[in-house]
Amino acid sequence: MAPAAHGARDVAIVAFGQSDHRRTTDELSEVELLMPVLHEVLAATGLKTGDIGFTCSGSSDYLAGRAFSFTMALDGVGAWPPISESHVEMDGAWALYEAWVKLQTGECDTALVYSYGKSSPGSVRDVLTRQLDPYYVAPLWPDSVALAALQARALIDAGDTDEPALAGVAARSRTAARTNPHAQLRGSVPHGDYVVHPLRTGDCPPVGDGVAAVVLAAGERVRELCERPAWIRGIDHRIEAHGLGVRDLTDSPSARLAAERAGAFERPVDTAELHAPFTSQEVVLRKALRLDERVTVNPSGGALAANPVMAAGLIRLGEAAARIHRGASERALAHATSGPCLQQNLVAVLEGDPR
Repeated sequence: MAPAAHGARDVAIVAFGQSDHRRTTDELSEVELLMPVLHEVLAATGLKTGDIGFTCSGSSDYLAGRAFSFTMALDGVGAWPPISESHVEMDGAWALYEAWVKLQTGECDTALVYSYGKSSPGSVRDVLTRQLDPYYVAPLWPDSVALAALQARALIDAGDTDEPALAGVAARSRTAARTNPHAQLRGSVPHGDYVVHPLRTGDCPPVGDGVAAVVLAAGERVRELCERPAWIRGIDHRIEAHGLGVRDLTDSPSARLAAERAGAFERPVDTAELHAPFTSQEVVLRKALRLDERVTVNPSGGALAANPVMAAGLIRLGEAAARIHRGASERALAHATSGPCLQQNLVAVLEGDPR
């Protein structure tokens, strides 16, 4: 279980940066992908590496195909003189959660959080199968698209959506991405042929590479580093049963509980950045998070426009924070997921200063 969602210290996202997300980055290593983005977020705050009190990263060695690959990424951070550093084998949104907890202890006032994923070298659909139950499910090799198709079929059979509605989710997301210079897919994208019925190509996220980074600050340091900070008013994460057969795939009680614990239902939000790699998952999340038509969902295009595995969730928090930084949002919900069919869910509520 996660600890209390509302911390004793006020913590804010004071800077966010991301790479351009591309289908392949064969010419770049993870370090070469990371360094420009790390330099960007530090420059935005005026901080230097030595000023950062805690560093936390999120990635997966399964994508890299080698053990402890995240240690090489520290070359992009600068680990000498020695730094306080940690790593989560998950999406960077969970690294941000760990950094938030660290800031709550009062041991530091600033934190650098980054995540990265290169899905292009192999078959990410097959790689993600390794997260399934190793005895009964993984040996059958149901890939991530096949499992998402099971969820989509359950939603259609329950009357919660249909194929034209799913196509509408994809079209809206990628149209919104036209104004996102970092998105991999923008504008009109053909909905395409079936990949696994009822999901077509357009219902599925692009495969690509990318990185993201944020800087967190606590207490008095916040206003020294950012003119309009994105305050983390609540943050929580929850998990559902590992076995898909014991879950109702048309609902996400863990996302709902995380949102409740984060305070998302206390007052309306105007923006929601949802980590929904498949169109059908947005349907589930909208219901679980009680988002009506008045809420702007995924103005960045979401994971349907760019889905760097292990960074896409952190990007949702960063995109929500960036809208607050520039005054486009007052109160935003950011969501990240991990595991098959929305198994694990993290929700954060971000707010700007009253105007």
